[in-house]
Amino acid sequence: MASGWITTDDDLENPWSQRVWSAVNREGDTRENHRHRPAGGRVNLRKNSRDTSRQRAQKALANSRQSHAYLVSVLLVLLLTTAALGYFGIRDLTSAFTFPGRLTGAVLVAVAFISFLGTAALVDHWLFGTFPHSGPVALLGAFAALLTNLALFFDLLSNADSRRWMAFFGALTLGSAWAVFVVWRTKIVIPAPKRVATALIATTIIAVGNFGYQNLYLPSRVEVRPIIKISMDSPVTSKGHNSFAIPVTISFENHSNESFNVLGTEFHAMAQRVPLSPTDQLRQKWRTEASQWTTFERTNPLSRREMHQPGDLVEAQPWMPYGGPIGANDIVTARIIVQLPMNTPYDQVAFYASAHIARADRVSLDQLKPAPKEYSWLGGKLPEWMKRQKNYDSIIYETDLQENNAIDAETRNPRHLTVYWQFSLHGADILETITALGKDESQKTTEDRYGVDTIQTGPIERTLWDIKSRQ
Repeated sequence: MASGWITTDDDLENPWSQRVWSAVNREGDTRENHRHRPAGGRVNLRKNSRDTSRQRAQKALANSRQSHAYLVSVLLVLLLTTAALGYFGIRDLTSAFTFPGRLTGAVLVAVAFISFLGTAALVDHWLFGTFPHSGPVALLGAFAALLTNLALFFDLLSNADSRRWMAFFGALTLGSAWAVFVVWRTKIVIPAPKRVATALIATTIIAVGNFGYQNLYLPSRVEVRPIIKISMDSPVTSKGHNSFAIPVTISFENHSNESFNVLGTEFHAMAQRVPLSPTDQLRQKWRTEASQWTTFERTNPLSRREMHQPGDLVEAQPWMPYGGPIGANDIVTARIIVQLPMNTPYDQVAFYASAHIARADRVSLDQLKPAPKEYSWLGGKLPEWMKRQKNYDSIIYETDLQENNAIDAETRNPRHLTVYWQFSLHGADILETITALGKDESQKTTEDRYGVDTIQTGPIERTLWDIKSRQ
């Protein structure tokens, strides 16, 4: 035959043989025919063709089944990648707190589209061959899926709590690598020279990495730290000169482009007796004073004549509503009046102010509200390490945290924030804890990941001798 293939009834009934083996090597058929030539020189064409066609049809059928299994496995990986990246990308694009988060969402959506486009191109390249460049497009989709799945897998290893999502993206990463290998093995013809394509890919990766480092990573590492200022006005005496008041102004100044949520604020005034010694104090007295510096409230200067007594709390209160926002480049001012009797035994008064805040670009807070049992002296729940702090009472507030991106919100366990407003006869303070499934986060995680910070000022000291001399 001119085609080199002797058609039989078996061939006509076998679609796999028709599709895969459309042409046969003419030299191979000639050798096969000579091998079965009878002694009389006549060829038994029907028997020969029936044997060879059956063997080739069986081989074609086996190859086709294996080929279709490869195709289905690659399509499954690319479609799952498209669905997962599209899910996280759309959520980040619409609800992330920051520009880098929105940009990450846009990139995930773009890669999901490329992966889906690669899926369609792979079907055409594998089965139909309608478009000449469907092979490179399929390879591009598989390679983009591999890089993105690998990046997300490493991110989940360092940040996620859900082992289910880690296993899912680990499987997708392996599947994407398999997809790249299978598609590449189909002997895709890349239109551009390979060296040019390699240089273009390398240049693109370097450019994207440089852009991310300069515009996304470095801005996120810039320290944003507001300041608190305390100023005092002239004291005012009462009409009968029995008492006096010191007006105190507290200013919270945010000179950054970031916003903050207020977890709690506290202002307290400490009064202290400071009699003078008639003689210089001995070295041993200085050592005693220095040994008390382990706690800030008991830090007194090393003085030759001053004999500092333990300070007493004369006033403590919040000076900003808790749970409220502080906008970018905003200044908040509060004014507090501290009153004392004219015959007060104290010689000095010191003012302290602090604000505990959380960066709005790192975490979002639900409404901060009192705990069901908000007072420690009425059964409010305290962590064990706080119970060891004797002589302190606490008011307890709590709320839930929301992560600043969709990936963390989906793959991390819910976080819970608790704020403790503490006070005692010798000071006031605010403490906060972030817990997940009953376990406290470390201080480093609380500060670095969630942007929880404490802004403090003080002591701002003032002598009372000039006021007491007015009696």
